[in-house]
Amino acid sequence: QVQLVESGGGLVQAGGSLRLSCTASTRTFSNYAMGWFRQAPGKEREFVAAIGWSVYVTDYADSVKGRFTISRDNAKNTVYLQMNSLKPEDTAVYYCVADKVYRQVADIPDSWGQGTQVTVSS
Repeated sequence: QVQLVESGGGLVQAGGSLRLSCTASTRTFSNYAMGWFRQAPGKEREFVAAIGWSVYVTDYADSVKGRFTISRDNAKNTVYLQMNSLKPEDTAVYYCVADKVYRQVADIPDSWGQGTQVTVSS
């Protein structure tokens, strides 16, 4: 497993933007597919976005397509989630995840961060 630390959450008005960051403590970061999940109050955790070892492989939940962008910087062991046009329904705790198997990172990833709160006010 990989230790993951998220940052960048906060309070933003609807229509605003936030960028989440997640730094992984591993010497083989480029071997991991990375992703983001979120959990809103009273709801189950849901997949948000994933990125493979190559920055050209990405997937998004339908609810965030066109508004969120996942990216990674292997030199910094960091994955990002740029969130634009935020809506109140995006309010949730956002978790960074990692797995060596790409399809697993969007399903049952092996490693989870502690989460960072994102609150979007209307």
